Amino acid sequence: MPHNSEESIGSYLKKQILSFEVEPVSYSYGQVSKTGDGVVRVAGLSGRKYGELLEFEDGIFGMALDLEEDGVGAVLLDISDSVGVGDKVCGTDRVVEVPVGDALLGRVVDPIGRPLDGRPLSARKFLPVERPAPAITDRRPVDKPLQTGILAIDSMIPIGCGQRELIIGDRQTGKTTIAVDTILQQKNTDVYCIYCAIGQKVSSIIGIIESLKQNGAMDYTTVVAATASDSPAIQYLAPYAACAMAEGFMAEGRDVLVVYDDLSKHAVAYRTMSLLLHRPPGREAFPGDVFYLHSRLLERSACMSKEHGGGSITALPIIETMGGNISSFIPTNVISITDGQIFLEDDLFHSGIRPAVNTGLSVSRVGRAAQSPAMKKVSGSLRIELSQYREMAVFSRFGSDVDEATAKMLHRGECLTNLFKQGKGSPYSLFEEVVLLCAYKHGHLDAFEAQDISHVAENLLSFVHQNCTTAETRILSSGKLSEDDEKQLIESIRSFVEEACQDE
Repeated sequence: MPHNSEESIGSYLKKQILSFEVEPVSYSYGQVSKTGDGVVRVAGLSGRKYGELLEFEDGIFGMALDLEEDGVGAVLLDISDSVGVGDKVCGTDRVVEVPVGDALLGRVVDPIGRPLDGRPLSARKFLPVERPAPAITDRRPVDKPLQTGILAIDSMIPIGCGQRELIIGDRQTGKTTIAVDTILQQKNTDVYCIYCAIGQKVSSIIGIIESLKQNGAMDYTTVVAATASDSPAIQYLAPYAACAMAEGFMAEGRDVLVVYDDLSKHAVAYRTMSLLLHRPPGREAFPGDVFYLHSRLLERSACMSKEHGGGSITALPIIETMGGNISSFIPTNVISITDGQIFLEDDLFHSGIRPAVNTGLSVSRVGRAAQSPAMKKVSGSLRIELSQYREMAVFSRFGSDVDEATAKMLHRGECLTNLFKQGKGSPYSLFEEVVLLCAYKHGHLDAFEAQDISHVAENLLSFVHQNCTTAETRILSSGKLSEDDEKQLIESIRSFVEEACQDE
């Protein structure tokens, strides 16, 4: 994803700075005393802010990260070899800002707001990338569900608007797929989406953008891209820029979903910068403030009270583990900050259970408060039944003879496992999830072989869509399952099962 060749970072930032009307201010100059690997030391530049833009000669910009008595440590926002010892450096008295507002919808931008899709971007409002998190008294409890369209998650690990739900797992276990499917599910809702790619391959980012375009999701989505070839400073800024863009929507009372893909690479970029700035290394060579790195980002996700606009930012941070080790440094840090985690297991993925959600280690600390009444009604004991099945399945391997009750429980558990299997890019609506769980709850799927459940579910949904249009409209509009609607669904499911059994 190449940058606009006609506009460098320096010229772009200079244009943004000059576009503001400011009173004349005199600045003292500093001098570069040391440089290397995109990090510079500046002597004699006092009175700077943390995160302030610094202007070097030849129109190159950097960002102040170390504020010391005898100088400033800064990182360059572009990979450049033209900054040398002795060059003059001037402060700008402005921190890094990004554009916010509706002009960003459907666009692909970098972490300082430059368009990467070849079209000009004109924004009237800007916000700093780093801002304080909303006060506790300005928030309200998370009580509005955010549908992911993934049956296993919406039924057992519900996510609410304003929640921070971590997606964690090994490489190639479907973490990004869950996040992208959740974005696709927000079509025809009032939720705006921001996908933030940190240190990803250009080909991977392009693939995600194409997937969003094909499904009509770019109309309500902004992509913030910091590729693997970008400087560590740009990768470091990416999630904060995405969060600032989300705050622009939240300030207008809107609901926003932000995906940070992924914070493991963000921590590595910050470690790179910190080591080059000669900060003391700690555990695994990360600096001591690496916890604060992510806490000040994720705490900005909130569900605001009505007096403060009533908007929300829902965060789906992604963390990549190695060998399923969720007790290593960065995963444990982010788990302690977030409101729950969706743990994807490598063994489940390779055994064909996709999404490979480990329901034993996955949890939502908001719980049923963020679940629609219809989903509450049909998903009551799913987690217990699934855990009992997996425990019993282990013991049943050792012996061939099982009693009738155990055999029935094993069959139902196997049916439920296959019911949770879901293809990529095919999220369910709330009505479809309620139908499938209602069929399972009342035992109507027990008549089928477990390996046929996916095919049966597809046919069942087609049948119910045709025969329960009024119930579908009511459930989708209200989120509730009345007794009359439940009776109508059960009758329709029973008719489908009878027809399917006769055909066999």
